[in-house]
Amino acid sequence: MRPLLLFFLLVNVPNLFAEEFSGKVINVIDGNTLEVLSEDNETIKVLLSEVDCPEEGQRFSEEARRFTMKLALKKKVTVELKGKDRWGNKLAVVVLKNGVNLNNELVSKGLAWAYKAEERLVALEQNARDQKVGLWSESEVEAPWIYRRKQTMLAPKGR
Repeated sequence: MRPLLLFFLLVNVPNLFAEEFSGKVINVIDGNTLEVLSEDNETIKVLLSEVDCPEEGQRFSEEARRFTMKLALKKKVTVELKGKDRWGNKLAVVVLKNGVNLNNELVSKGLAWAYKAEERLVALEQNARDQKVGLWSESEVEAPWIYRRKQTMLAPKGR
């Protein structure tokens, strides 16, 4: 009996802590940052988990933002919260009413990098690279996390 209970807990406990809600995308801040109005009328800012779009000022930043706007703005979505990043931002997978996973779409269209821990997204990124779509059509691209680090180093230091 105990092994069966242990198996049940191991399989189901992670799902007990997953939070999912439905709402409408009311703002697209950048390619992978959205504001969603929940059915409880709460505005919730979410970052798409496991992906990173080019930052403002980088090539394809505006393309990623426009793509996200076209797919999600003013549309009903399901948001599956995956946790928070080290700055407290809510990380999520966003699925459109028609079942399209926004996180996957950005990567497959060459408008976002996949975090290497997510095999499914890594495969989509590799396919986009092979097809030379989106940012992968460029000979040299700079990852957003490197761009952000450079911007931080170049910023004037406060006194």
